[in-house]
Amino acid sequence: MIFRRLWLSAAVLALALSSLPSVAASAASRPSGTAWSMQRDADALRETGVTGVAVRLETPRGTITARSGVRDLVTRRPVPKDGYLRLGSTTKTFVATIMMQLVGEKRISLDQTVEQLLPGVVSGTGNDGRTITVRDLLRHTSGLSDYIYDVFPDPSTQTYFANRWRAYEPEELVDLAMRHEPAFPAGTRWAYSNTNYVLAGMIIEKITGRTWEQQVNNRILRPLGLQHTDTPGTWPFLPYPHTANYQQFTADGPMVDTTIPYRPFDSGADGSMTGTARDLNRFFGALASGQLLKPAELAAMQNTVPVPQDSGHPEGTRDGLGLFFTPLSCGGGYLGHGGSGFGYVIRAATTMDGRRTITVSAHSRSADPQTAARQEDALRNLIDHALCRTT
Repeated sequence: MIFRRLWLSAAVLALALSSLPSVAASAASRPSGTAWSMQRDADALRETGVTGVAVRLETPRGTITARSGVRDLVTRRPVPKDGYLRLGSTTKTFVATIMMQLVGEKRISLDQTVEQLLPGVVSGTGNDGRTITVRDLLRHTSGLSDYIYDVFPDPSTQTYFANRWRAYEPEELVDLAMRHEPAFPAGTRWAYSNTNYVLAGMIIEKITGRTWEQQVNNRILRPLGLQHTDTPGTWPFLPYPHTANYQQFTADGPMVDTTIPYRPFDSGADGSMTGTARDLNRFFGALASGQLLKPAELAAMQNTVPVPQDSGHPEGTRDGLGLFFTPLSCGGGYLGHGGSGFGYVIRAATTMDGRRTITVSAHSRSADPQTAARQEDALRNLIDHALCRTT
């Protein structure tokens, strides 16, 4: 499943692979059984060229972790245990959960239009908020242009360094998207757009009088005890420990340390949160098992539409309201979301009952399409193997 800025390739790095050590965090000696299988898959992902890989799997029998590669290319220390991560677009699942809680409280309806909730905000250049519902925003069937093409039109090192400190207000990002015609009439097709969740964050504040960050903290983070998850907004620094992120902007170009995020698209309701794999697994497990939503709202969240095969997602992937469904090779499927920015890819997934949850983070990204495809395959295989295991 691809959860990424559409014009960026997956995370890998063309280095001498033998210099990247693998470290298993689940045992001092080489593990066996499920733990060894996951470590082997983590190593396979690292061997595609990723500088650092971390995996955390929660099961009814306990927790299994694996690490591979290095924390950074200077000290070459091992990837830290339970390090802090940029959650990227995984933020969207938190925001969608808040929206569904408001639906359950009868404070908002999935059939309400954007125009009813944010009058005049979505208009011009063929955009019409009267035709776009809350449901369309949450499952990416709005047709609205993705603002990221405006804030980073030229994928280059120079653009990253020139603009990475600039921050936009949500209204400014929506205004950028409104300069473009919609890709299709709302509700007729699917196309991933970060603009949808910028609007969702604005709606939460309009309905509740509090920002989406305040609502996430009050309704999710505190009740679940997620003490290492944060909504930092434009604050650019990750807490320690963390693994450095590296982005290759052009094929055969240098790898650039992008641990400092690109704030034009890493500071809002569509992708700004930070946290740890431990907390992220706790969140997805609680969501899938019904701890955060009533049955009707959870069912609505899992009511999906097909994702086009040319979108880069695995065959059979479907999108719900802040949750993707992906088939498993052993039958059934899993719920999840992921995120990415310059230099990192993260995936969070859970079985339908929330009993097995996994978070995988990869800490470098390549501009070479073939390398990116190998990395993506390795990442998908790791998740599939971990969730299909019965032990």
